[in-house]
Amino acid sequence: MYNKDMCTHLQAITEVKLSDDFVCEECIKQNERWVHLRTCQTCGVTLCCDDSPNRHMTKHFHSSQHPVIASAQPGERWLWCYPDEQFTEY
Repeated sequence: MYNKDMCTHLQAITEVKLSDDFVCEECIKQNERWVHLRTCQTCGVTLCCDDSPNRHMTKHFHSSQHPVIASAQPGERWLWCYPDEQFTEY
């Protein structure tokens, strides 16, 4: 997936982690709803996106500093790097 124009965080992804779990664990704990799901490419946790009321994946980034997420939505094949604000499809 290497592209010389991608940031080093995206370049480091050699295999995209996708979740078999199609729920936001944190929203379930809080009895909340989510819009879309994202999977952390460092630890594999799947949490809700920024369109969701609680923005759990962004909170996860701020607490863990895990830089790259993938969309966990069926049919979507993209990655986002938080620190470099860079997007790429795969």
